[in-house]
Order: sequence, then C-alpha cells, then structure tokens
Amino acid sequence: MKVAPSILTVDFCRLGEKLDEAIEAGIDWLHMDVMDGNWVINRTITFGPEIIRSIRDRVGPEITIDSHLMITNAEETWDQYVNAGADLIICHIEAVEDFPTLIKKIHQSGAMAGCVLNPDTSEENVMEILPDLDLVLVMSVVPGKGGQSFIPEVEKKVKNIRKAIDSQVKNGGKTTKLMIDGGVKDHNAAMVSGWGIDIAVVGSGLINDRATIKENLESIYKSLET
Repeated sequence: MKVAPSILTVDFCRLGEKLDEAIEAGIDWLHMDVMDGNWVINRTITFGPEIIRSIRDRVGPEITIDSHLMITNAEETWDQYVNAGADLIICHIEAVEDFPTLIKKIHQSGAMAGCVLNPDTSEENVMEILPDLDLVLVMSVVPGKGGQSFIPEVEKKVKNIRKAIDSQVKNGGKTTKLMIDGGVKDHNAAMVSGWGIDIAVVGSGLINDRATIKENLESIYKSLET
C-alpha cells in the first residue's frame, strides 16, 4: 500500500521545506484537498490551482499529484488543475451531474480521472463508470467536518469495490486504483491495507510535530509488516 500525504496539515509558510522532506522520505504521490467554501459541510476554503502549480514547479515531473475537488463546479473548472500540473483529477460522485462525459473530457486532456464517494454514498453509484476510471476514492470521514475519527463502517464498501476492480482486471479491463482518505494512521493502516486499498491518504498521521515525516512513514510501513 502506497502512502500519499495530504498537505492540509502543513504550515504553509514551510510548504516547500515539507515537500522536500516528504520526497526525501520516499513519498512519490501528493494529495491536494481543494475546497471552495461552498460544497463541504463546514464551508472551508483551502487553495486553488496556483498553489498546485507552485508545488509542481517545486517537486518536478516525477511526483504524482492528484487534485481532490471538493467543490460545486468541478465539471466547469477541472481543467484549471490539469493546467496547473495535476496528473489525476478526483471528483465527487455527489457533486457531478454527468460523470461519463467528465471522465471523457479529463482523459482527452491527457490526465487521469477519479471518482470519490462520501461515507454514506453506496458503492453501487460508481459501478457503471468503474471500467473507465483510473481511481476510486472512498472517504472514511465526512469531507470538511472537523474532529472526526475514522469510520470503520466503510469496510464493506471498500471490499465490494475491490472485488469489482479485481473482476474487471481479470476480464482484461483497466487496473483502477483504490484509495482511502480520512483518519488513516499507523494504528489502522494494516487494516485498510488488508481491505485491498492501494493508496492511503494520510494527513496528521504523517505530517505533525511529534516526529519527522520519515519517522512517521516508517511507523506506518512497519505496521503493515505485522
């Protein structure tokens, strides 16, 4: 299982320094949580394309950057994030009216397309478009709602999507990646890995004042060995 840091827990005055630290620790995937102050429950505003452009300039072309768009108008503005350097655009199934057309447009731009489901959204909503998706993200917390703990009830959803992806691959289809985001730390990383997760987004469990990014990453990977 790969670990992708969310940069939301970073002191933005030290963003470049922390990016360098993460890459030196072995990180090769960065997760960008974009909130527009409208779509998420607590009306949070985070950042937009220009920050992503600066990050791309800092880390170079070899690092994968995804943009998780928790916004109301993803169908109208996704291309700004591709132009800023994002490799993968992840949009909420709950916020998009015509997902098949959106996937087609993102792919035509040369980027990858992902779909994200909130904790209370059924996996059945993504099955029809799964063959065309590069990634499915399952939220294990409610986007934008502070002070939450990991929601273990998403286990069944994750396993059902994993089963569908494996069947798809077996039948010659796309190797869609499966990602989880929210409350993942060293104490539950092995559990979600066992569910079949390919990529875990980790925020405060990776970037904090208790240890270095390298130390926290090593703690997570060590937990996967037990």
